[in-house]
Amino acid sequence: MEALESRHLADLTFAEVSRALRALSSAYVERRERLSEGTAFSGAGKRAAFALFYGPLHFLVVREIARALPDATLVGPSLVDLGCGTGASGAGWASAADRPPRVLGIDRHPWALVEADRTYRAFGLRARTERADATAPLVTASGAVLAAFALNELPAASRDALLTRLLARRAPGDCLLIVEPIARFVTPWWNRWRETVVAAGGRADEWRFVVSLPPIVAKLDRAAGLNHRELTARSLWLPSV
Repeated sequence: MEALESRHLADLTFAEVSRALRALSSAYVERRERLSEGTAFSGAGKRAAFALFYGPLHFLVVREIARALPDATLVGPSLVDLGCGTGASGAGWASAADRPPRVLGIDRHPWALVEADRTYRAFGLRARTERADATAPLVTASGAVLAAFALNELPAASRDALLTRLLARRAPGDCLLIVEPIARFVTPWWNRWRETVVAAGGRADEWRFVVSLPPIVAKLDRAAGLNHRELTARSLWLPSV
């Protein structure tokens, strides 16, 4: 967090970042149709707001989910972080694992990949990044797959095709964790996906965690008029076979 603050507040004031966070939060709620165009990372202010605020929140949520799910910390030697963003979610799962896996972060945005590389290295993870669409066929033969806070931004047809591929590639040792916001308007497709994953032997959960936020995250939370005293998410978990 100190490194993030030093880097992203070097050329921006706290007030500028908090304004950008309000704009970014509004985009997630009111202009979701443009998220697939990369608007979340348009401009230094929004990038800083994402890295300093949403990234840490995603890390905390995914880490707590991984700790709470049976056998999720027993992930195998590799983890694919689909739509990795700044790498925070992948780092959350990998750092919670009994034996941290090698991580492959996949994202379309070049800035996100640079940030993800820094994030993975900050946690001492063996990792590499690849610029590609999250819906592209995976190059790894097997392993754990994480899709956290990314699928809700995909077109419906691409998203459904991705689930079909992820289930079709399932082999011994594979596992799948999908994490999304708890708000139903963000994931109108969730019920169908839940039924499919549960039918394949998985489970669906809704989570509420009370955690201590890093000081800069708590400060931005207050400044932007948000309230993350309690972190929420929903997940689909398909354990290894």
